[in-house]
Amino acid sequence: MGAYTTMTSKGQLTIPKDVREQLSLKPGTRFYVTVLDGRVVALPKTRRLADLAGMLGKPPSGETLSIEQMDEAIMDAVTEDDERIKREWNEAQK
Repeated sequence: MGAYTTMTSKGQLTIPKDVREQLSLKPGTRFYVTVLDGRVVALPKTRRLADLAGMLGKPPSGETLSIEQMDEAIMDAVTEDDERIKREWNEAQK
């Protein structure tokens, strides 16, 4: 399924009716838009995170992580960001 559409001067596209109906898209639906292999890809926010699994292929390093490793990396990033915010706040108070 597909159809041609034209981009406006503001960079807007109209999603054809048959595509909107098949995906149950409603006015106000938010999209994540990216470029993948030279193509524009628009993913409606109504999709579940699990639906996106594997979309980008294997990581460039070829390394995969367990859920525990991902959780740890996220926690490290949050901790580091929190420390940076506190440091910047303290510097601004001087």
